[in-house]
Amino acid sequence: MEITASQVKELREKTGAGMMDAKKALVEAGGDMDKAAELLRQKGIATAEKKSGRTAAEGQVASLISADGKAGAMVEVNCETDFVAKGEAFLAMVGEVNQQVLEEAPASVEALLTQPSKALAGSTVQQYVTEKIAAIRENLSIRRFVRYQREGHGAVHSYIHTGGRVGVLVEIQASKPETAGNEAFKQLLKDVAMQIASAAPEFVTRADIDPAVVEEETRVEMGKEDLANKPEEIRRKIVEGRVSKILGQRCLIEQPFVKDPSQSVDDVIKARATELGDPEVSVVRFTRYALGEGIEKKETNFAEEVAAAARV
Repeated sequence: MEITASQVKELREKTGAGMMDAKKALVEAGGDMDKAAELLRQKGIATAEKKSGRTAAEGQVASLISADGKAGAMVEVNCETDFVAKGEAFLAMVGEVNQQVLEEAPASVEALLTQPSKALAGSTVQQYVTEKIAAIRENLSIRRFVRYQREGHGAVHSYIHTGGRVGVLVEIQASKPETAGNEAFKQLLKDVAMQIASAAPEFVTRADIDPAVVEEETRVEMGKEDLANKPEEIRRKIVEGRVSKILGQRCLIEQPFVKDPSQSVDDVIKARATELGDPEVSVVRFTRYALGEGIEKKETNFAEEVAAAARV
């Protein structure tokens, strides 16, 4: 069947594979995009987590925590250049957007843009952004945000790394009201947030993993070429071990603790809970933003490269 340039482009953006590899995978998969992506992963050419690397937008990831530590917001606001991203006017705008999210708790970016702006009286947030675009003279956008509200004992904490390029918002629960004010608990909040920023887990525990993720990883490992000639029973045992290791690396509490790899994050949390005399200290949820992840920059020769690959 004929494979189009747009199909090759889409698969490259999805997997980060080269033009020829993407073309061959699509041909082998009969044009099925998901199957082609899976074939590339089986051959070690692509990963599920990474796109093509032509990542993109400039801007800032920033956060704001309420005075009582019970609520927190984190936003990603994008601009076109690093120069603007470091400017006072843009940074002030990011702070105002964060304040809006923290105090008004919008349900989505769309809902946020329609709210009355706290920073510009008599206008909506969308009108406020438009005013900033005119003043800063670059395209600006509120890409995403997350807001946590801790209802029970415990706290919400944030960590912003590398000049606003990586941000973390994490919620940790406790069973005693005095726990949140303890310095050991505050240090745990910092340590866990830095762990998430550094090691980029996707889940808190294995219980949070969708069965579809497990099925996908199993299919990918079963299709690896190094297992092709092994008996079915042995292959399944090997795959089970590989998938377990992969999932463990993606779960926060199973990761080696970045400050002491001889311990797991779970070990650290349990030790701190014992120190605090609070057995219910645990991570409830977290969000990690990396600036511009998933946004692709245009490259001047990219369309020509795709067209050439599609003609092969």
